[in-house]
Amino acid sequence: MTPIDAVSSPSSPMTNSSVDVQASRPRVPISLTHVGVSDSEKVIRLQTPEGEQRFAATFACSVELGGEQKGAHMSRFEEVVNDAIGEVVLGGSAPRAEILAARIAHVVRERQGARRAEVSLIARYPEHKPAPISGIETQEIYTLLATAAASDRGTRHIVGVQAQGMTACPCAQGLVQDSARELLLADGFDESEIRRIFEAVPVATHNQRGLGTLEIGLPEGTEFDLDASTLVAIVEASMSSEIFELMKRSDEGAVVERAHRNPRFVEDCVRETIAGVIARLPQLGDDTWIHARQQNLETIHQHDVVASRTGLLGELRREAAGDESVRSQHLSREAWLAGGA
Repeated sequence: MTPIDAVSSPSSPMTNSSVDVQASRPRVPISLTHVGVSDSEKVIRLQTPEGEQRFAATFACSVELGGEQKGAHMSRFEEVVNDAIGEVVLGGSAPRAEILAARIAHVVRERQGARRAEVSLIARYPEHKPAPISGIETQEIYTLLATAAASDRGTRHIVGVQAQGMTACPCAQGLVQDSARELLLADGFDESEIRRIFEAVPVATHNQRGLGTLEIGLPEGTEFDLDASTLVAIVEASMSSEIFELMKRSDEGAVVERAHRNPRFVEDCVRETIAGVIARLPQLGDDTWIHARQQNLETIHQHDVVASRTGLLGELRREAAGDESVRSQHLSREAWLAGGA
């Protein structure tokens, strides 16, 4: 038999389609937390604060694979995503992002015969809002995040957003203010006059463009419609000032002054985000999972700065109220999606 005959022979393992290689046992029988596909780009139709819209989204789908199975059927991930998107794009009412993710997670788990399936999507969407002084309408682009994890316990959802803003550094502002005070005292101003000057004129500092992320996880059986625009408002309010893509000069002056009157560290932004969730979403249960993250793009350093917090809302409420007896778990995203707490 020639090499060509061997390859084309019906008895060759390479062409025997009846053999389910993925279902065979692996040489090393270790279970895997995630097996699947990522960066699958699709056009979807979703419900947004401005109505139903189509936009591009990126999907990731995975399953928990047992140690007795060699591999997952990768083509089935893409089939499930295509089928689910076809349903909502071609007909019917558009769902919220987390509902679409949940639909896909359920079917992925069923078709793969997996203990748990996880689906996440990232989509960019627009909102229109007026500039602060001129009122000129500007289109701002935000990032919508949604994740669903399906298991025999039910489905856990995560809904989130990413938004940009501006921060003013408190530390540098204090240094500049100290220097200005010395110069004013040397020029004959007294402390009372200097206080009045600082109240009237914000002191200079260096600025950063910030990227804030807020994700809220809803346990199995929780029915609560989280409006993305509310989450965006919480994130933007956590920073020194909102930013706008289109502004007149009066708007630029107002944004800069607002930021310098409200200086915040990267840590402050994370804490303010959590405080915003506590104040604006009192309906959420203590078993709700929270992830707040802030990244500031530095202007006087070559590095960036980041801060984050994860955990259950009940613990965060007690911490914010000053309860020093709290022993927070800082429950990670991975642990919560896997059924932790």
